[in-house]
Amino acid sequence: MSNTQGRAPKPLASEHIPLKARNVSFSWEKTPLHWLPNDPFTTHTINVLHLLLPAGERWFVHVYKQVLPLIRDERLREDVIGFIGQEAMHSQAHDEVLPHLKEQGLDPTPYTAQVDWLFEKLLGDRTLPPGKAREWWLMERVAIIAAIEHYTAFLGDWVLNADELDRRGADPTMLDLLRWHGAEEVEHRSVAFELFMHVDGGYRRRARTWATAFSALVFLWQRGARFFMENDPTLVDGHASFKAFYRSGRAGTLPSTGAMIRSIPRYLSRSYHPSQEGSTAQAVAYLASSPAATAAEKGAV
Repeated sequence: MSNTQGRAPKPLASEHIPLKARNVSFSWEKTPLHWLPNDPFTTHTINVLHLLLPAGERWFVHVYKQVLPLIRDERLREDVIGFIGQEAMHSQAHDEVLPHLKEQGLDPTPYTAQVDWLFEKLLGDRTLPPGKAREWWLMERVAIIAAIEHYTAFLGDWVLNADELDRRGADPTMLDLLRWHGAEEVEHRSVAFELFMHVDGGYRRRARTWATAFSALVFLWQRGARFFMENDPTLVDGHASFKAFYRSGRAGTLPSTGAMIRSIPRYLSRSYHPSQEGSTAQAVAYLASSPAATAAEKGAV
């Protein structure tokens, strides 16, 4: 391992807070199929989160448990343990949406089976001899998670500020799930990058795995949106397109294409640190008002 922590960009000290998992729960009985009224495309584009995140975040947890023995900084170890707890809860919360979708005529199983294969087989543990090969594969996955977390934090910051969803009457339960999750992504946005810098930090690996992660996310997201639109029982000729995504981004119901493109050089900058993006104060403020998070807090007392 090449520990480049000494050359790492400095975080904003004021943005660091202790992390904790919140044992949230959501009731989906009153949530309609198109939880953003009259907008199945935006609904289903965001619904792809429910397809990707359960398997993806279980994979995060699995990989990070393997990395824990390599962490030599006590505060970072605590952050990683808090990150693991939050990601496990995210996986469970999104997983619980899938039976609701199935009840409404959208069976996600064909798509989620492919996602499970991706994380469990393609990106899973490999039979490698102890030493450099096994270490290389672990560091690759740590770097891929750091790149993915750049985008989960980007999406978390976006959804916390997506006022257009409120104006268009988005289902409050779904909006709370998205914003609770988004707020926690902003809250822990520095952990994956700091862990990568602590155990490896190589710039070539960071750039290479960003390309892998970004390409995979774009591919999986467009496939997921197409899957939902084509299998929505209420749509006669449902289809997803980049043009529709671009229009929704300009309307404010999805992240804009320009904002996504501008996020690329930020991550690839040698001076990048996740604490420079988003606002911990905003995330904490939402978590203090979130119906699900406040209910979880009262239940824990």
